[in-house]
Amino acid sequence: MEGWAEYYSVDLSEKIGRGLTENALKGKMNGGGLTFGYRMKDQRLEIDETTAPVVVEIFTRYADGERMTDIAKDLTRRGIRTTQGNKITLNVVHYLLKNRRYIGEYKFRDMIIPDAIPPIVSEELFNRVQEIMARNQKAPAMRKAEDDYILTTRLFCGKCGTFMVGESGKSHTGTVHRYYKCSHAKRKMGCDKKPVKKDWIEDAVIHYIMKIVMDDELIDHIADAILNILAQENSKLPQLNARLKEIETGIQNMLNAIQQGILTPSTKERLEALEQEREEIKVAIYSEELQKPKITKEHIAFWISKFRDTDLTDVASRKRLVESFVNAVFVYDDKVVFTFNYKDGSKTATIDEINAELGSDLDGISPPRQGTAKRGAFFRTPKFYRRRTQRRHAALPGSLPISRTAYIY
Repeated sequence: MEGWAEYYSVDLSEKIGRGLTENALKGKMNGGGLTFGYRMKDQRLEIDETTAPVVVEIFTRYADGERMTDIAKDLTRRGIRTTQGNKITLNVVHYLLKNRRYIGEYKFRDMIIPDAIPPIVSEELFNRVQEIMARNQKAPAMRKAEDDYILTTRLFCGKCGTFMVGESGKSHTGTVHRYYKCSHAKRKMGCDKKPVKKDWIEDAVIHYIMKIVMDDELIDHIADAILNILAQENSKLPQLNARLKEIETGIQNMLNAIQQGILTPSTKERLEALEQEREEIKVAIYSEELQKPKITKEHIAFWISKFRDTDLTDVASRKRLVESFVNAVFVYDDKVVFTFNYKDGSKTATIDEINAELGSDLDGISPPRQGTAKRGAFFRTPKFYRRRTQRRHAALPGSLPISRTAYIY
């Protein structure tokens, strides 16, 4: 009875699956909520003349550049509701704009049946909306990439030795300034190291990395050093190769003895034992090589030289360069010390040398100071607004006279 019940259940499931699949191929709905813009008749979706124009309106307005939030607010203000009677929200508009049923597609499980539903919007309009949505979704990621501080955990203050962390601020003109600041100076823990402009120090680090990558002689030196390190790390493989050489020499000696007519039961047993041990050693060597593949000097040099083709405008590529070559960077007031990931890989450059090579000026090192009006762009602090309010209040009729200079920031 249990076997029959299981068979019946499986058979029923298959029959139901076949029936649902046939329905989908015929354009019949297999349940689920009713899609806004359609009505159901005989298990098929038909265009609802009342709500379908709203769907076209939503697609058209978004394609013309209007925001989803504004569209949702306008539809709610007009009293338009979903098929379940709920308000039109941002999520509803987003789901509606992604729904391929509006171009006639019906998806059931892994099947996509085209032209199974009467389309409400044209395929050209639908695709244009998808392109706009894709661009808008990438925009926050692009802004985040601009704020990506690629020297985090590798940039140190030359005065106190602590990490320098990323910070940003906006001037009254809306310009965003990004820079690295000593964490002790940030928390007022006794260090007075000035902040360093983000683009300036990152460009300097990338510049000196590329000087390494372009130096064929230095690449050759680094490749030799890496080979020496790899040879020191893998002590088991040389031992296995040495033992294999001894075994092959023993086997060859045994074969030479056999050719000379020296064949005893012990000779044969010894030969078989050596051959078996040789196979075991070969397997051990193969296993060791799989765990630590053999790398040649040419492989290392080729890998380093591939960085020459790096797109230096791409944040991910710049970050990979830093992770591959940089150990630490120490920033002083008059110089920068670069420590790279190879022996004797230290480079000290003065601020003047870096500016000369990068074509920058000394004013690019630090962000604008708060309250420095002479540069035309400065940070407005709460203290600034408080004092400005006090000045305006003092100018009102009936207010006590105050000294204007007492509140100038």
